Amino acid sequence: MTGTFKANNPYNNFLLFVYAFLLKLPIFLTPIVPIALQPDGFFYRMLLNGLNPIGKSMPVIYSIIAFALIFTQAISLNKIVTSQRLFSKTTYLTAMSYILITSLFTEWYHFSSPLIINTLLIWVFGQLCRLHNSQNPKTILFNIGVVAGLASFFYFPSIAFSLLIIVGLLITRPFILPEWILSLLGILCPYYFMFSWLYLTDRLRDYRLPEVGVTIPQLRGDTWGYIALGTVLLLLITGMYFIQSNIRKQLVQARKSWGLAFLYLLVSLFVPFLNETDNFEYWILVAVPISVISSAAFLYPDKKWFPTVLHWAMVVIIIITGYFI
Repeated sequence: MTGTFKANNPYNNFLLFVYAFLLKLPIFLTPIVPIALQPDGFFYRMLLNGLNPIGKSMPVIYSIIAFALIFTQAISLNKIVTSQRLFSKTTYLTAMSYILITSLFTEWYHFSSPLIINTLLIWVFGQLCRLHNSQNPKTILFNIGVVAGLASFFYFPSIAFSLLIIVGLLITRPFILPEWILSLLGILCPYYFMFSWLYLTDRLRDYRLPEVGVTIPQLRGDTWGYIALGTVLLLLITGMYFIQSNIRKQLVQARKSWGLAFLYLLVSLFVPFLNETDNFEYWILVAVPISVISSAAFLYPDKKWFPTVLHWAMVVIIIITGYFI
């Protein structure tokens, strides 16, 4: 499969859909009805309330939405990697990596608030990568801030991704104070409208922002869960090695985009600790930057057996954890 998705063929979108469906099949066989947890924002709670009448009679609707989100996220992320020339050739390996990695843990491919905001954060990442040659950066920066603020309405600790925007500005553009102010105004804008609406409807006194605590998310405590985690770490370390080996050959704009990808990884590793619950599903935020970085582990090795063995080992783990555990 790595050879198939390494090529830039027009039918790879269809093959990727079939590939994703086969790996995510367990969510259709045993649908899970999501429950809002403490860190989840009110947009997510409103969405669950709206889906509840359909979900009671047809719980597979949650699986369909989750699958659609993951597939579109994989395609969108792959387009960003291609447009920013992060690799020397156009491939579908980033999309394949995202589908593989999100399939390793069952918590990562069920409908959840962090799965939703991955769509928003992928868009933010793409816009930050394009800032270096934008003719209208102020509009883009304000829109990026608004989307980051809206993401916290689905999953409140994601407000920490404001760091991605602030530090990302240092990576992609020279310091221009009005641009920084516009970014911050964009982040605050959704909260301004929310508090205005609460004030006008006389609900301001009753509203409480979600509380943020510090906890250590728990991994599923079985052998295969640790094997899956070890595989992801191996993939990530291998990808980092090949990126560092090839980054000097790339254009400056590609190097800046790689800097943003590594920054994305650091922030996404930090955010899950800001929960009052220890649910492992919140770690899906790291799947986006890990997928971008780990693509190098499938593309660059001279020994073709290595990515092939690594890919099929991950598929075996997915089948065992998805169908038998």
